[in-house]
Amino acid sequence: MQKKLTITIDEGVYEGLHKTIGPRKISKFIQELVRPHVVRPNLDSAYADMARDKKREKEAMEWAEATFKDVAHETA
Repeated sequence: MQKKLTITIDEGVYEGLHKTIGPRKISKFIQELVRPHVVRPNLDSAYADMARDKKREKEAMEWAEATFKDVAHETA
């Protein structure tokens, strides 16, 4: 569900948005910028989804094991 929001911004910012982003794309642009700062993902669910991806898990394990081997040979 979408909600309408009225905001007040500097005239120069508005003109820049209108010119650079386009008049019909400003809402989407602002939403994409703001979303990561205000909508927190459900990390437990996201991690569970990632763990179900067997190919990704296999690649991650191979990378981790290769990295571990590299660290074992480093000097302090």
